Amino acid sequence: MHDIRAVRADPAGFDAALARRGLDPVSAAVLAHDESRRAAQTALQEKQARRNAIAKEIGIAKRQGGDTAALEAEAVALRDEMVRLEATASAAERAQVAMLEVLPNTLDPEVPEGRDESANIVLHQHGDNPAFAFTPKQHFELGEALGLMDFATAAKIAGSRFTVLKGALARLERALGHWMLALHTEQHGYTEASVPLLVNDAVAYGTDKLPKFAEDLFRTTDGRWLIPTAEVPLTGFAMEEIIPEAELPLRLTALTPCFRSEAGSAGRDTRGMLRQHQFAKVELVSITTPDQSAAEHERMTRCAERVLTELGLVWRRVFLCAGDTGFGAARTYDLEVWLPGQGAWREISSCSNTRDFQARRMNGRFKPKEGKGNQFLHTLNGSGVAVGRALIAVMETFQQEDGSVLVPEVLRPWMGGLERIAR
Repeated sequence: MHDIRAVRADPAGFDAALARRGLDPVSAAVLAHDESRRAAQTALQEKQARRNAIAKEIGIAKRQGGDTAALEAEAVALRDEMVRLEATASAAERAQVAMLEVLPNTLDPEVPEGRDESANIVLHQHGDNPAFAFTPKQHFELGEALGLMDFATAAKIAGSRFTVLKGALARLERALGHWMLALHTEQHGYTEASVPLLVNDAVAYGTDKLPKFAEDLFRTTDGRWLIPTAEVPLTGFAMEEIIPEAELPLRLTALTPCFRSEAGSAGRDTRGMLRQHQFAKVELVSITTPDQSAAEHERMTRCAERVLTELGLVWRRVFLCAGDTGFGAARTYDLEVWLPGQGAWREISSCSNTRDFQARRMNGRFKPKEGKGNQFLHTLNGSGVAVGRALIAVMETFQQEDGSVLVPEVLRPWMGGLERIAR
C-alpha cells in the first residue's frame, strides 16, 4: 500500500514511478478522493465543535430560564449534517483505498528499465552448461520411463496440472525439501515454522495477494484461501504487531505445499511438472528494519544460491527489469537454473524486497531502539527453493544415457545412501 502523504508531496513523481511499470497516471484521481475526504473531515470537526458549543449554550439558557428551541433545532440540523459528512468522508476514503490497493510497489531506482523479461539483466552465472554424449531428455520423459512419474493417474484423481511421484522419485522430492530446511535452519540462521495452509482475508490482503490476484488463488467454501506460498502466513507473523528493534531481523522458513490456480497460463508448460496447481516449496521470509533490508535482500539471495550450488546445478542470478518485477516487489532477483532436457533457463527462485509495501497493508511496525514513534517494518521473501523445480533440474542435469539419474552427493544421506535412481 502506498503512503498517501507521498502522493500529496510529489504527485508527478508518483505517476512517473507508475509509468516505469507501464501504467497510466492516477495521482489526480487519488488526490481528488483525498481532498474530498479531508474536506469532509474538516467540516465534520467544525460541526462537532459547534455542536459542543450549542450544548453549553442550551445548558446556560435553561439555567437562566431562556428559550432553547432555536438552539435545539440547530443541534438537530447539525447532527443530520454530521451524519452526511461522515458518509461522505467514508465513501471518499474507500474510493481512495480502492485505487491505491491495486497499484504496484514503487520500484527501486536501480531496477533496469524494460517492458518484459527480455530486458532482464544477467548478473552472473555459476557453472557451465553441461555437455552430453547423447541427446538429453526432459524430466517427464525420464520420470515416465522410470515408471516413477505418473501424470495419467494424477489426471484421473484431480485433473490436469497435477503429478503423482512414486518410489525413489517421491523420496527424492522429500529429501530435497528436508535437506533445504536443514541447510537454512542449521547454517543460515532461519527459524523453521509449521504454518496453516489456509489463511483469512486479512493476511491475504496484507501480503498483497488480494484483491488484485484473487483469481490466482483457490478459495474454500468458508471464505479462507489456500496459500500460494508460505510467504503469506510467514509474513503474516508481523500483522498488527509492534516488534522491538532488538528482536530484528526475524528470519523464518517453512516447507509447505503451495496451491495456485495458474489463471492465464493456458497452453504454457502443459507437459510435466513445471507449472502445477499443487507443488512443494521451501520459503524464506525476513522481517526487518528499513536500514537493514537491502543487506538482508542480498543475504537471502545468497542463501538460495547456495542450495543450487550444493546440488551441483548450473544457475544464474537475474536482476528483473521494471516490466517484469512483481506487483509487491520494489526489487527482485530471480535465480534461473539450466535444464539440459529443455535446453533453457527456468526460474527456480525469486527473492524480493517489498520494503514497507506489505507492512503498511498489514500495519506491521517496529519500535526503534532510539527516538520516539513506531515505524513500518520492511518485509522480504524468497524461494529457498521450489522443490518440484529442483527435482526437475536434478533429474535433467544428472541423467545418464541409460535413463537412470544420479543422486547428488548432498542428498544421498537423505536417500538412505542411494546413489542412482534406475528402473
